[in-house]
Amino acid sequence: MQHSVLVPLSIDPAVVPDGSVLHDASGATMGTSWSARLLLPPGVRSQLGLQLQAELDGINTEMSHWDPDSVLGRYNRAPAGSWHALPPRFVAVLDYALQVAQDSGGAYDPFAGALVNLWGFGPERRYNQPGFYTPAPDAVRAVLAQRAALDPTFDREGGRLLQPGGALLDFSSIAKGYAVDRLAWCLERHGIRHYLVEIGGELRGAGMKPDGQPWWVTLEGVPGIDSAPTVAALHGLAIATSGDYRRYFEHGGLRASHTLDPRSGYPVANEVASCTVLHETCMAADALSTTITVLGLDAGLAFAEERGLAARLLLRRPGALEENTTSAYRAMLQ
Repeated sequence: MQHSVLVPLSIDPAVVPDGSVLHDASGATMGTSWSARLLLPPGVRSQLGLQLQAELDGINTEMSHWDPDSVLGRYNRAPAGSWHALPPRFVAVLDYALQVAQDSGGAYDPFAGALVNLWGFGPERRYNQPGFYTPAPDAVRAVLAQRAALDPTFDREGGRLLQPGGALLDFSSIAKGYAVDRLAWCLERHGIRHYLVEIGGELRGAGMKPDGQPWWVTLEGVPGIDSAPTVAALHGLAIATSGDYRRYFEHGGLRASHTLDPRSGYPVANEVASCTVLHETCMAADALSTTITVLGLDAGLAFAEERGLAARLLLRRPGALEENTTSAYRAMLQ
């Protein structure tokens, strides 16, 4: 089966210093695993693994919707009318998430936590636990009406957020990508320019491997359906994929995916099996892959084209997958 190859349009000329040593680090975070492969300059002894884990632990204590004592968890339980001081990392994620929400006309919404909980994809009343039932249309309408009535004012310059009462943040479609970026930031802060970092399948790479090759990765496919593999050189690039096969349940003969449309209140049902985005930052790739999935084929591709995004959508067709890509994606094909 022939495979496709994606390469970046610009190359960092930095070469691997002679005598560099390949170093691996790994651990657990956000309910999954993380890993880093990096080239240490000659003579450098590293405790970077501990520092990378500490960075991830800090992000978790701020943005986890599983931890009721996280910054996000405390905000979600806070009384109406209360203002909340936010740490800088939290501000950066919320600021970008709200920008994507505005650009997408509401196809992406970081305040969709109540909807996520309703469909069993939040920390409580999980879709795969006894006692869960598919929400009734009246319940969906009630959650949408509650969200529409909320105005969780964000004071970007002051680094604070108003809890109007009942606003529920959910960073599950952006925090992991941001955490990947922070791993990269930590490495670069220590002068590491050649690395590949990953959290739960979302990746970012820079520089080269010891043999002078880029960090080659295979784009995520759809389980159970054969398709031609695609490999990408993560040289100054990040990659994230949103897929309907990760968390879902069957409802009325249809697949109820964890990817919800905040506009309709229902799981997406537009035949998009997966969307992969390549971008300079993993935070953007993470949030935008979800957004394009929600928008669907036509609107999603138009959204991506307007912004010059390299994106691939795989649509479910009888017995096969249909690939649709943007011009920026095709420009990277070799």
